[in-house]
Amino acid sequence: MQAKLILAAFGLCTTLAACGDTTGEQVVYGAGAGAVGSALLNGNLVAGAAVGAAANVIYCKENPRKC
Repeated sequence: MQAKLILAAFGLCTTLAACGDTTGEQVVYGAGAGAVGSALLNGNLVAGAAVGAAANVIYCKENPRKC
């Protein structure tokens, strides 16, 4: 059961994390994906949102053609 939740959270995060044309959109989408992933894993929602937002912005700055 735990493995299914982890895979679902990972799939959701990777799908949502690569979105956003502006930095603001990237922050919002990343934070949403991080919070949802954290909720699925029974983690801290604020920490998940912060990590998701930062990860998405960094990813999109490093790989602009994929965002």
